[in-house]
Amino acid sequence: MEHLPQNIEALIFASENSITINEIQHCLKTVYGWELAIEDIRACIDDLQQKYNDPQFSFALAEIAEGFRFLTKPEFYGAIQIFIQQKNKKRLSTAALETLSIIAYRQPVSKAELEHVRGVSCDYSIQKLLEKELIEITGKSDAPGKPILYGTSKLFMDYFGLKDPKDLPKLKDLQAIDNVIGTSFESIDSELPEGITLEAASDATDTDDHTDTTQTNNDSGADPTPPIS
Repeated sequence: MEHLPQNIEALIFASENSITINEIQHCLKTVYGWELAIEDIRACIDDLQQKYNDPQFSFALAEIAEGFRFLTKPEFYGAIQIFIQQKNKKRLSTAALETLSIIAYRQPVSKAELEHVRGVSCDYSIQKLLEKELIEITGKSDAPGKPILYGTSKLFMDYFGLKDPKDLPKLKDLQAIDNVIGTSFESIDSELPEGITLEAASDATDTDDHTDTTQTNNDSGADPTPPIS
């Protein structure tokens, strides 16, 4: 099994999203006919992680979304963020971000539950989030009519660098700050992944706290928000 670590490294590097050990195993078996144990692949990945933890590298091998992916180290986030903002013009509306935050914290959740929290129709936002593959259909509820349930996708986990939805900051740990959009509401601190807002994620406040006089029943607005790759 010559160059096994290099082959594994190449697969992870070439993968657009995080790649699982099973996917690596299948690729190498298809190409070389190698019958590799999961433990052998994991050992190679551990060696690669140790290698790229060295300060001379600007990126590291991270385990996220049940797989592995090369990610830029935190100390270089500033330069990368500016580059992405200049290059990527695709943005989510405020309404879509609010819908995404509710789904992230309450998944699996139906459209009716989303609209109950937001107080407006979520059809447009759900459609856009599905198109961008940030959410996915996870099943159907046992409630009358068996409504479709939505949850965050593997791409969402990749984008925010999470291994599991449970890794999202706990709402009780977040601090309240002023919101520049209009009415004040509980927002997120620096620990919350960029693009997640607390107001829409939490249903712990009264209905009046969610009232926004600038929000209409048409949530197809295009307010400037962080870019989504």
